[in-house]
This record gives sequence, structure tokens and C-alpha cells, in this order.
Amino acid sequence: MCGFAGIVDFRSTESRLATLKEMTETIHSRGPDASDYFEDAHCSFGHKRLIVVDAEGGKQPFQLAPYRMVYNGELYNTEDVRQELLKAGHQFNSYSDTEVLIHAYAEWGAACVDHLNGIFAFAVWNESTSELFLARDRLGVKPLFYSLSQHRLLFASEPKALLTHPDVSPVVTNEGLASLFALGPGRFPGHDLFRDIQELRPGFRAFFHPQKGFMQQRYWQLPTNDHIDSAEDTVQRVRYLAEQAIRRQLVSDVPIGTFLSGGIDSSIITAIAAKENIQLSTFSVDYVDNEHYFQSSSFQPDSDHAYIEAMIEAYGLHHTNISLTSDQLFDGLQEAMVARDAPGMGDIDSSLLAFCRLVKPHATVVLSGECADELFAGYPWLQEEQSVPDFFWIRNQQQRFQFLHPDLQQKLPLEDVLSEVRSSLLYEVLKRGEPEHLANHKGASYLTMQHFMQNLLERKDRMSMRSGLEVRVPFADHELWEYVWNIPLSIKRMGGQEKGLLRAAFHDVLPDKVLKRKKNPYPKTFHPVYTSLVRERLSEVVARQGAITSLFQPAFFNELLDTSTKATVPWFGQLMQTPQLMAYLIQLEDWIQMYGVEFQIR
Repeated sequence: MCGFAGIVDFRSTESRLATLKEMTETIHSRGPDASDYFEDAHCSFGHKRLIVVDAEGGKQPFQLAPYRMVYNGELYNTEDVRQELLKAGHQFNSYSDTEVLIHAYAEWGAACVDHLNGIFAFAVWNESTSELFLARDRLGVKPLFYSLSQHRLLFASEPKALLTHPDVSPVVTNEGLASLFALGPGRFPGHDLFRDIQELRPGFRAFFHPQKGFMQQRYWQLPTNDHIDSAEDTVQRVRYLAEQAIRRQLVSDVPIGTFLSGGIDSSIITAIAAKENIQLSTFSVDYVDNEHYFQSSSFQPDSDHAYIEAMIEAYGLHHTNISLTSDQLFDGLQEAMVARDAPGMGDIDSSLLAFCRLVKPHATVVLSGECADELFAGYPWLQEEQSVPDFFWIRNQQQRFQFLHPDLQQKLPLEDVLSEVRSSLLYEVLKRGEPEHLANHKGASYLTMQHFMQNLLERKDRMSMRSGLEVRVPFADHELWEYVWNIPLSIKRMGGQEKGLLRAAFHDVLPDKVLKRKKNPYPKTFHPVYTSLVRERLSEVVARQGAITSLFQPAFFNELLDTSTKATVPWFGQLMQTPQLMAYLIQLEDWIQMYGVEFQIR
């Protein structure tokens, strides 16, 4: 995995290298192993590399005349594509996926993405025609942001690189504020919080041309068709596709591991990986003294320990449990915000950042179970066929609106914003004629995929890459998604259990205890010391009339800081209760101050 930045300017031929180097340096943690640059009259590329495969053959920016390329990601069908290209007459000097990717573009042009299985964001500059091509993977695992003016395009792996450019300002308008308050932590699809920054959406490619300007187009979408396989055949097909995805993603020249929570998803990945002839390490995260303070709920029924032990016993795993302190979570809030360039999920983010940082000395690549819940209907809101599609993970919507400052309530019609985003995303999937009896479930699944899942993928990318750790997500394999997408909920809930289909497909590789485990989210701390730390910090911000106090009514902070307040419904997702909401507000304050955020409210 890597990070890159670029500038294409069709009107100026002055050197942009100094600015580009400053932009690229902001994402050094994404590629701490190597860096390099390219510049011609109109294009400049900067690249930071994390070496995983072929240290010499994968150096970037990569050249294959007349093309130059920067790339962040991993191709899992490298050898298949290489064989296609060899038959077409291409020759290779390395075994890196980087060289295969640029040859794929030379052979197929923009259609090269149709041949790729992997996670990627990349840019190709054609020196002979002065055209730029950009592309992002189908599910959105790897990021790609850009800032566009009439004749110039800036692009990078993270917003912070774009904000380093003198012409990109940290201005937040009504739209950005609406994202913060209506969708946060989350964003409008294709947008960043900052006015001047956009995001290339998953499954899209883009072109920047000296005469035609900037154009983008969707190159992939989930298919709509009838599922005709029997339940038994469906189980077998899911087993085959998921195993193939996991095995493809175990290729690495550096130490590899898995994140193991004892849940269905990470346990399946670990079980399949453990059967391969590789040196595998597994890792889990917990919190000091959490066994004394854990509070069972419908969102988080039990802790992970017993299920992890069952997997260790079944497979003789070389396992490391990393236990974090309240101070580590609290001290990491600011850096986790910087990793995202936005307020995020509080200690849900900072714990992952600390976890990844402590895993890094033992492994450079790990596999993780993200995207299985979205695909196999693991979330509570995906359990009913006729549930009306909504942003089920955005909790306390009325409370969010009521606690805003009265001026903002007038200027930010948040309910309209939610309705608009919901309608636009549903239109994308339902316009293609989903069968009436599947429409509600498909709509709810698509909203979850395009918004909630994107937030989790962004979290995993930023926290892991901030640590120089590559995290792969086999359940984001697009071939698996294309098959499972049209499976009816009745089969996905085989046996009347969430993710029953996935359990049936891998019933023989999991200990019975793990196989029957109810879904549990990522572990969070329940330690009262952490709650005290965030409450004390937020109280200090409110007392000194910090920037966030102008955004909310005083009653909001009074209720939140009241030590008797007991949140029963999360603020976002399944984990963000009162301590995490206070952490989110602390991150919001730090974001405004550190980034010099300027609000322009119409």
C-alpha cells in the first residue's frame, strides 16, 4: 500500500515540484519505505511507498513510455492479468503488480479496470497526449480525493495533501456542516467536508483533458438479476468465492497476519489462512480492566475472549492480544482525527490506530473481516425484508437537530439533507428495476454499503496506513459481492439466524462456540477512567467557550456533561454512546482549531 499526490496544470509550465513535495510529505506514513517524484511541463507526481511485493520492481512513479503512473493498492489477480498481457505481446521485467497495472492500461486504456480484481486508486499520465486518467476500486477500499479548477486538477490519497496546496482553503459551507450534523461521522457520497475537495466515488474512473476538461463515469455497479441457484448450491458457491478471495489476498513478501475478534467473519478468514502453508500471526484488541466494566447490551452481547481462545485451541495459532489503556485511547483522539482529516468515531478510531501501531512490528500485512455484515445482512437493520430503507445507523436524529444553535437550525435543513441523500442513493439502485419483493431489502443494503460501509472502510484505511500497516479486506471482493447481492434475505438468514448463509458455508472450519456466536461489533472500552478523561476535556472546551460552543445550544453540553446521563441508544452505528460522542466533539474542536476551519454559512 502507498500514498500519492499529483498536480496537472494545462496553463502553466512552471515547476510545481516544491509544492508537490510538501503535499506528498503530509502522507509519509502511508509509504514510509520509499519516495520518488516525476515532473514534466504539465504534470507532477509524488509517491510514498509501503513495500509489500517486489521491492525493486515496484518503484514509483512507474514509467512505460509514454505513460507515467502512481498507484495505491494491491491487485489480487496479478498473475491472471499478466498471462493475458503476455499473450498480447507485453514483456515484463519484474513480478510486481505495479508493472502489470501500467501494462494493462497500455493495452486496454480506461477499460483496464474491468480486468482487475483488487483494491486500488491510481493515476496514469499520457505524456504524448497530455491526458490524465484516474480510477478507484469498485467497493471503495482505497481512497482518492481531488480539487478541480478550470484548468488544473490536484489529487491525492488524503485531503491533508490537497490542503497543503496554497489554493485549497479549509472552508466549510452549509453542505459540509450538514454532513457533520446530519450524517456525521460521515459525508455526502463523493464529497469531503471541505468546500474545495471532492472524492472520486467507488467504482468510478475519471479523465482530465486539456480541451474536454474533467469527466467522470461509473464503470461498475452491482448487477440486478434473479437468483436461480438452490440453497445448497448457493452455500457451495459462497464457500468457493469467499475462499478464493481469502487465498488470493494471502500473497505477500512480508510477514502476514489476521485481525481475530472471535466473530464469524474474522474467524473464517483466520481458519482459511491457517490451512495455508504460511507463517501466520493473529492479533486481537481489548482494554485494560475491561472484564470488570463490560456492560452487555443488545448491541454488544458479550466480550471476545472466550471465542478467540476457541480459535487458538482449534488451530494452534500464534496469537497476540493487545490491551490498551484509557490514556492511550484519550491521547490518540487528536492523531486519529488528523488521520481522517475530520472528526471520526472517537475512541473507536483511536483504539484502532493504537492497535495497528502495535501490530506493525510483527506484521506488515493483515487481513480483516470488514464488509461481511453489509454483504450477508449481519446488521439488525438488515434483518427484515420489508424494512423501509433509511440511515438506521444515524441515531438520535431529532436530538441532533434540536441541539443545534437556533441560527444553524434555520440555515441547515438537516431532515431535507438526509432525505435528499437517501433518495439519490436509492435511485442509483432501484432505477434498474429491482423486483418489488426485494426492493426494500436491496435499498436498505445499498444505503448501508454506500454510506455506513464507506465510513468503516475509511476508518480502517486511515488508521492502518497512519501506522504503515496494510489491511486487506477479503469480504470486499467484487466477485463475491456480484454473486451474493441478488441472494434473497431468506437464504442469507438461513436457519433463521443473521448471516446464516455464511455460517452454513463455513460450518466445518469453525469451532461450534464461534459458529453459534451472535454478532458482536468491534470492542470498545467501558472503563470509567476513559469516560472521566473525555468528560473533563470537553468540560474544559465548554468552559473556555471553544469553537464548538457556537454550533450547539448550551443545553446540549449541560445534558451531555451531566454525570447522571446514561445513553441507551448509540449516537452512530452500534458503539458511539455518551463517551464516544464526547470524544467526537473533542475531535470536532481540535479539527476546527488545527485545520483553521473557516465556516461560510449562507
